[in-house]
Amino acid sequence: MRERFTADLKAAMKSGEKQKVETIRMITAGLKDRDIEARATGKTLGDDDILALLQKMVKSRQESVEIYEKGGRPELAEKERAEIAVITEYLPQQLGEAEVAEAIKAAIAETGAASIKDMGKVVAALKAKYTGRIDFGKASAAVKAALGG
Repeated sequence: MRERFTADLKAAMKSGEKQKVETIRMITAGLKDRDIEARATGKTLGDDDILALLQKMVKSRQESVEIYEKGGRPELAEKERAEIAVITEYLPQQLGEAEVAEAIKAAIAETGAASIKDMGKVVAALKAKYTGRIDFGKASAAVKAALGG
């Protein structure tokens, strides 16, 4: 994925896509921060870690869009939306609601979850298989409902 960021940054610079250049630079800066944190603990970042970072960036920008719209700042909200569009280009295709429901059923069966106490196991199984493809905020609520919580 890192090579793709570099290649896309060069292409965006050549074509004069200012917003895309800024966003990719922001992504690579976030990656460097995470690399430094990981090095301190002796770990290296994998693609799953990068996907998690990208998802976090998208979520942060979505929250900012809401705040800017409530505050009457449509130009700032639009800038955040443009960043979201660039970041989501690097995320895998999100699962639909029906696919998420099936994934939750499979994870519950796989982990043998019987009650709300097993919710952590189910969410961990989902994260292992579907990082970057499921909104875990929504999925957690669905898991809780499926387990009778």
